[in-house]
Amino acid sequence: MSYLEYNVKATPSGLRKVLYMNWPLTLLLISTACVGFLMLYSVAGGSFSPWAEPQMKRFALGLAVMGAVAMVPIWFWRNMAVVAYCLSIVLLIAVEFVGATGMGAQRWIDLGFMRLQPSELTKITLVMLLAAYYDWLPAPRTSRPFWVLVPVVMILLPTFLVLRQPDLGTSILLLTAGGGLMFLAGVHWAYFAAVIAAGVGLVSAVFQSRGTDWQLLKDYQYRRIDTFLDPSTDPLGAGYHITQSKIALGSGGWSGRGFMQGTQSRLNFLPEKHTDFIFTTLAEEFGFIGGVSLLILYALILVFCLSTALATRDRFSSLVTLGISINFFLFFAVNMSMVMGLAPVVGVPLPMVSYGGSAMLVLMAAFGIVHSAHIHRPR
Repeated sequence: MSYLEYNVKATPSGLRKVLYMNWPLTLLLISTACVGFLMLYSVAGGSFSPWAEPQMKRFALGLAVMGAVAMVPIWFWRNMAVVAYCLSIVLLIAVEFVGATGMGAQRWIDLGFMRLQPSELTKITLVMLLAAYYDWLPAPRTSRPFWVLVPVVMILLPTFLVLRQPDLGTSILLLTAGGGLMFLAGVHWAYFAAVIAAGVGLVSAVFQSRGTDWQLLKDYQYRRIDTFLDPSTDPLGAGYHITQSKIALGSGGWSGRGFMQGTQSRLNFLPEKHTDFIFTTLAEEFGFIGGVSLLILYALILVFCLSTALATRDRFSSLVTLGISINFFLFFAVNMSMVMGLAPVVGVPLPMVSYGGSAMLVLMAAFGIVHSAHIHRPR
């Protein structure tokens, strides 16, 4: 059976597409977004403006985008992977020339009605291209050096462009998600062992070079490392964010201080309380129980995505779903690690909860592709 014949037979019609949607996954996404609305209402002091109301509108638009993407056959998204990737690269280059600047970084393109962050789009288009590449590539060639070099270039190109904005957090996510998908596609583990060994060697060289004639980093960059390892060395400067975040996390206890009763967020001690550090607000108001409940929602979303990946029969559907799952996991894992002081502060939002437009819409479109793979698999 040819690829086209396979997908034509796998394509349901009419109302069946709606019935075949992964409704448990949809309900979990809605539940997680509602947690975000609740917290944005709280950090605004009991008001739907300026954050909760716009976020609700964006999520409603995101649901519509997810539904529209889901109704399109999965083979269409496979064929569009190269176009989508090239478009995201063009947008990243455009940021260099016409990008809007905010918080010391040039990452956005102002469209008038919203500010588009192309790096968010790149996280998904890169996954689409890698999945299409390994769907096309015969399995025996997967670990041959030339065919390993091709996806490495695909990953490094957008990573370099994003790093120039500068956006270290997204660059790390692109590298990690791309590498993870290569591993799941069957690339031999020896390549990854070599990269990890080189990374360990580089980190060791960075620390060994400090104070020498061949010092690899600037003095201020070493101070940032010192602050990450021990925020108390600069509690009112570079260590302020993480110090206040830890105070908020610890003060929540088991059950929290209560809804809208968090002192760190209410008294504006907590920085970026509606975006990167919104999890600390949740933990302060609802405690350990609230934080674990959100983690359970995230885990269930991953479970339903992985079940779709295992149920599909074509390689592209499986790999693109796994790639989106990796991205989603990295989103919340890095954010939570960051606010708990387990990872450097790199500006990664909490998915479906943090305030933001581009991240929300792109993530919902990505889940639309997961739905498309679920709907259009053979039954």
